[in-house]
Formats: sequence, structure tokens, C-alpha cells
Amino acid sequence: MTDHHKTNIMTLTRYVLEQQRTHPDATGDLTIAINSVQVGCKFVESCVRKARLINLVGLAGNTNVQGEDQKKLDVLSNEMFVNALMASGKFSFMVSEEVDEIVAVPEELRGKYCITFDPLDGSSNIDAGVNVGTIFGIWKLPSGPSATVDEILVPGSEIVAGGYCMYGSSCNLVLTFGNNCVEGFTLDPALGEFILTHPNIRIPSRGKIYSVNEGNSTYWDDATKAYFDSLKFPSPESGKKPYSARYIGSMVADVHRTLLYGGIFAYPSDRKSRSGKLRILYESFPMAFITEQAGGKATTGVQRVLDLVPKHIHDRCPIFLGGTDDIADVEAAFANNTNWLNETQK
Repeated sequence: MTDHHKTNIMTLTRYVLEQQRTHPDATGDLTIAINSVQVGCKFVESCVRKARLINLVGLAGNTNVQGEDQKKLDVLSNEMFVNALMASGKFSFMVSEEVDEIVAVPEELRGKYCITFDPLDGSSNIDAGVNVGTIFGIWKLPSGPSATVDEILVPGSEIVAGGYCMYGSSCNLVLTFGNNCVEGFTLDPALGEFILTHPNIRIPSRGKIYSVNEGNSTYWDDATKAYFDSLKFPSPESGKKPYSARYIGSMVADVHRTLLYGGIFAYPSDRKSRSGKLRILYESFPMAFITEQAGGKATTGVQRVLDLVPKHIHDRCPIFLGGTDDIADVEAAFANNTNWLNETQK
């Protein structure tokens, strides 16, 4: 007789369908929406894996709304996601890092959700073979298909689903619908399916790793400097050991490691970028939502990230995310030191 545990495979599609059955009032719209996301992720994964072979590395000759040079794969990934999401018929609006304005879906294909996404986070690293990824968040529009664009600029706490897909030595998709449950799936190339491999991810309350671009440390405010100095040079009486530094430069990869091993990921504000660097709608909100559902916290230093209300679709914010004890130390550092956020730093 076959081993039941080896043949009873929990695929992403099966998982989402089982989640749907736990909600008697569910219409199946979110299930179809997630299916369109995973189609996009599979396509991008295939392109990333053979990017050098089919000449998808290098610049496309354009810049995006952030002023960043667009890679060929950036453009292709964005087009694939827009087409897959639009074809699902479950979204009315899309916000992409690669598009200046809101993408409005034709009336005949509109649905009750809005999706925000970064189709290829970390693409500047792709020529070096570093892990890259897709980040996405899904919101339910109060007015459904007749919604207006004003319904997009809402607090992150109203998000209904968030996730990311990391493309590297393996293709990992991490997803949450809330309810303090975060699940991790790995793409099986032979089956062409995402398989549940990391059930119920929980971030340790305290870790041993910090992840931040210390090349910007000369521009940090006193609170940020004080916090990271406390990790690198703990006082002898505290009995703590210094944290290890790990920084890949791809948010998906750095956050994925933080979720699994604990510690802190940060992209703080600094003298050059008082409002932070990471975009609220399609980077900070989804990652903060995932972190909180995994038992962690995400803060700007003085405010919960999911309580922010963006004024523009490409607004930015500073972010620290990690285990609850690590974030408590961040908040204490900002409460006790001058910083850019509360304008006490000169």
C-alpha cells in the first residue's frame, strides 16, 4: 500500500478551495483571484530561471515612476501579471510599481477586489543571480465593481490577503488570508503545482539576525543609530550576544529569512529619504500583514505600518518588521532618542 502522506498532497489550489469551504458565504471570487496570481508567479519563475538564456537580462531602455531603470524582465513580468489578473474578472483596479497610474480594468471584466503588486522586487540583482520575488496585496472594494479609485487609499488593516513569491534555488510562495495563519508553498516543477511545505509559519519573538543597508548609516537619525548599535554592541551587563548581519538587498529574500529565523528587517527613514524608501501599498502593507499574521509586528518606528493611510498610490514609508520582542526594542529606541519621524531630529 502506498504511503498516504506522500500521495495526499496539499497544493495551493486545494488549500485555497478548503479555505473557501470554511466560509459558507464565500462566492469563490477570491479563490479565482488567487489562482490568477499563482499563474503569474509560475510564468515569472520560468522567465527568471532562463533569463540569461533568452536574453531577458539588461535594461529595457525605460524608467519606472520611481525613477529606476526598468529591466527587460520587469516589463515582461508586469505585463504578464496585468493580463492574468485582468482575465480573472475579479479585480476592478490594479496598482503596480511599474505603472505610473492606477490600472483600471474594463467595465465588462471588473470585480470586487483591488490588487497592489510589485511584479519583480529586487530586479536590479537579477544579473548576479540573487533571489528576486513578487509581492502582492488584495483589498475588497466596498462598492464592488462600481468602486472609485478613492477606495484604494485605505489603511493597510483593511487588506484581505497578502503574499509574496520568491524566485531562487526554489520557488516559494507565502500566503495569508489573516486569522493568524501564514502558509508557505514550494513549486514542484514536475507537477507544475505549489505544494505546502511550510505550514503555519511563526516568527520567533526574538532573533539573532538584523538585515539593513548599513551603507546608509551615515544618514540615519539618532534613534536608528542607537537601535542598531544596541544590536552590534550590547552592554556586558545585558548578557546578550551581538546580532549577525545578513543583507541580500532583495526585500522578498530578506523578509523570507526573517520570517523563518527571526530577527529584524529594516529600511528606515534617513536624511536623504525622510519618508522612507519602500512603497506602502505594494511592499510595506503586504509584508507587514504577513509578519503580523505570523506573530510578529511591523512599525515605522513610531506607528504601526498597517495603520498608515497613503495619500498617493506610490507613497513610501520607513519600516521595521520582525518578532515582537525585537520590535519592542525598536519602539523603545525611537521613544528615547531623536528621530526624523517625530521631527525631533535636526
